[in-house]
Amino acid sequence: MFVLDTHCDTPSQILRLRNLSIDNDHAHVDFPKLRKGGVDGVFFALYVPAGLDADPDAGFAYACRLLEGVEKAVYDNSSEVAFATSYEEAMRNRNNSQLSVFLGLENGSPIGSSLERLSYFRDRGIRYVTLCHSADNQICDSCASAKGRWGGLSPFGRDVVAEMNRLGLLVDVSHASDATFFDVLEYSSRPPVATHSCCRAICDHPRNMTDDMIRALASAGGVIQINFYPMFLDSGFKRILAESGIAERGEIIEQEFIADPGNPLRRTAWYGVIDQIQALARPSFRRIADHIDHVVEIAGIDHVGIGSDFDGIEVTPDGMEDVSMLPKLFDELRVRGYSESDISRIAGGNFLRVLNSSDALQ
Repeated sequence: MFVLDTHCDTPSQILRLRNLSIDNDHAHVDFPKLRKGGVDGVFFALYVPAGLDADPDAGFAYACRLLEGVEKAVYDNSSEVAFATSYEEAMRNRNNSQLSVFLGLENGSPIGSSLERLSYFRDRGIRYVTLCHSADNQICDSCASAKGRWGGLSPFGRDVVAEMNRLGLLVDVSHASDATFFDVLEYSSRPPVATHSCCRAICDHPRNMTDDMIRALASAGGVIQINFYPMFLDSGFKRILAESGIAERGEIIEQEFIADPGNPLRRTAWYGVIDQIQALARPSFRRIADHIDHVVEIAGIDHVGIGSDFDGIEVTPDGMEDVSMLPKLFDELRVRGYSESDISRIAGGNFLRVLNSSDALQ
C-alpha cells in the first residue's frame, strides 16, 4: 500500500518559518509527522491567494517563492525526502526509504495569459494545477462566485486545459464552479481530478461535489480526494463555528502573523486562535470515512482517495489533528468492511493510477 495525501498547504507554512525537519507544535504536517503517519508521498500545494489574481506576475513570483521554500526543505533533508513527479519515481524513493514530495499549483492565475508558464511549472516539477481558488480568474469561474464571470471555462481556459493535457498536467477541479467542472469534462481529453473535495449529498457546501458530478468524474476516469475540513465534512459545524465568532476575530490575528511570522507574540496569538477553534465540538474523523463510503456507493472503489487540505485549514476533525493520525482512518475503513486491496486503492493507488496515465504526449 502506497499512502498518498494529494493536497497539503505546507509550502505556505514554510513561508511562516516552519522547519519541516522537526516535529512542530501547532502543525498538521512536517517530515516527522508524515513518517509517523506512514505516509509514502504527499503533494505540497503552492497556494496562490485569489487576492493576487489581478496581478499574474505577482502571483507568479509568489508561486516561485513557495517553490523555492519547498526545494530548500527537501534538499536539506535529502537523506529522508526526495521529489517525485511520477509513479515510478515514487516507487524508487520508497525503495530508498525516502518520502516522496510531489508538487501542485493551487490557483492557475499565475500563468497569466502565457501558456508557456505551464511548461515552466511542469519543468519545475508541478504535476497538477487547481484551475482557480476563491474567485473567478482568467481561466474559469470559482465555486465561491455568486454569478460567475464566464459561465464555466473562459475561452482562454479551454486553451489552458488543452495545453495541460498535452503537457501531462492533471486538471484539478477542486474550487471550480459546477459549470466549470462540466466544461472541463467536455474539453479535457484526459481524466480530471478533484484533489481536495467532499460530497455535497452529505454536507451541502458549494465546495463539495454533487452526486452527478462525482459519477461524471468517475465515468471520465478521474478521482475525488476527500477533504478533511470540518466545514466540508459536516453541515452542522458551519453553525457551530459561526456562533463562536472565533473565525471573524481570528482572521485579523492570522493576517498579522502571516505578515510578521518571526514575531513570537503574533505567533502565540495565532496559536491561541487555533486552540480556541479546536476546542469547539468538531465532527469525528469517522465523517471522512462517511464521505468515502458515499463515493464508493455511487461511483465505485476506484474513484476515491484522500486529499486532507492539512495546513490550509485552521481546524481538523476530532481524532485527526495532524497527518500522524492517518492510520486511524484506515483502521476505521477496516472496521467498515473494506478489504486491504480496497484500502490500498483509497490510500493512494487510485490517484497514482490517474497520475501514471497522464504522461505528456511528447
